[in-house]
Amino acid sequence: MAELMRDVKAGSSRWIHENFPELKAFAWQEGYAVFTVSKSQEPAVKKYIANQVEHHRKEDFKTELLRFLRLHEIEFDERYVFD
Repeated sequence: MAELMRDVKAGSSRWIHENFPELKAFAWQEGYAVFTVSKSQEPAVKKYIANQVEHHRKEDFKTELLRFLRLHEIEFDERYVFD
């Protein structure tokens, strides 16, 4: 997963900088989180992605990620989630 994310971030960053040079400040955040979903949830995930800008006006990324981790009973130390 780490290699995939490295390649996705590098390739998309290169594409953005080549096609939108005015976005000089574009950069990926340092970390990432990965969750799997079942095929039956695909429509809900697509809707979430399509409405992400609006969604994050109501709940920021940090709050949402911490909620997901707790919801799925993933053990974590909050001191190290966003460093």
